[in-house]
Amino acid sequence: MKLLHRARHQFIPAALAGICLLVAGTAAHAQYLWIDEKGVKQFSDRPPPPSVPEKRILKAPGKASFNPDASAPEVPAAPARNSTTLAEREADYQRRHTEARAAADKAAEQTRQRAEQTANCEIARKNQQAISDGIRIATYDKNGERHFMTDAERAEQEKNNRKVLAACK
Repeated sequence: MKLLHRARHQFIPAALAGICLLVAGTAAHAQYLWIDEKGVKQFSDRPPPPSVPEKRILKAPGKASFNPDASAPEVPAAPARNSTTLAEREADYQRRHTEARAAADKAAEQTRQRAEQTANCEIARKNQQAISDGIRIATYDKNGERHFMTDAERAEQEKNNRKVLAACK
């Protein structure tokens, strides 16, 4: 009697475990099959995205299985392949690369010219201030000897400074 009682107590947990496995197996069996926008069959345990029309869903839990005799779902045409050759694509890449390099060089040159112009404008402002203040300005001749600017040289220098400053913003 004890043996029968012990067997019954071992049978109940085993039966419960079997029922749990059976229920879990059915949930794992829930599979979806649909055709995506590129015409490729997709298999998943999750439902398809909402953008997939109902007629392209071939299999879903609770839905009748796929019937091969039924009218085929609409499959979008595959996108046309690019008919360019590898050499043409390489030449196109090289052209784009050259254009990008030329554009970068042009931008760098423009930046350098703007910086140079800004520096020239600052020098012209300082020279103009010194001339306007009447400060004696020394210059050096080709032999390296120093001499001071005359009034005519100052007027000429002031005129040149005004031309440079007119181009400055």
